[in-house]
Amino acid sequence: MTSTSAARLWHTVTALAAAAGLGTQLVLVVTGASVLVEDRPPGLAARLLHFVSYFTVLSNLLVLLTTAAAARRPTVDGRLWRVLRLDAVVGITVTGLVHWFFLRPLLQLTGWPYVTDKVLHVVVPLLAVVGWLLVGPRPRITLRVVLLGLIYPVGWLVYTLVIGAATGWYPYPFIDVGARGGAAVAVTSVALALLILAFSVLAWLADRRWPPTPRDLPTGRP
Repeated sequence: MTSTSAARLWHTVTALAAAAGLGTQLVLVVTGASVLVEDRPPGLAARLLHFVSYFTVLSNLLVLLTTAAAARRPTVDGRLWRVLRLDAVVGITVTGLVHWFFLRPLLQLTGWPYVTDKVLHVVVPLLAVVGWLLVGPRPRITLRVVLLGLIYPVGWLVYTLVIGAATGWYPYPFIDVGARGGAAVAVTSVALALLILAFSVLAWLADRRWPPTPRDLPTGRP
């Protein structure tokens, strides 16, 4: 199997896993199945708004979009794609780590909610990160891409805090101002921003130092 065909296969599997996880989760949301415990389950419109407000969902969606493009053309490139690809890899990395160390102990899931949770928080992060390491495409990251990539996570955080202040609903307990207080959430927010920046810089350095891939087609330095 050539480097390009291996990359195409890996990206295809990753995109399908993300699509399956997101699709199943959407069905659970529409049918009213609860993933996170809520004392008063909201109506459909609110559930859909909550669905698209989770960093997990958005990061999986970015993985789906960028790996689907890479599956079609393993050497895919473009200014916007580079930013979205970095956001996908860094975002899904943070998603997996935060879930595993902080959120997983809080969840008591069974059946399809359990399966979907594992796909979105474990399977897709592993496929996306390992795929980026092994099949790229690389090189694609510059300092400008790193800086532009911060727009997504910072924008999500601002959006989440604004929606939370207006409705009282927060997607994750560690940014719940009502429960933890503004000072604690501010510290957490800064820590998250620094974590995302650190992973973005590490990805930039790795992208510069590691061999270009796929190897059997020209990639060109950015």
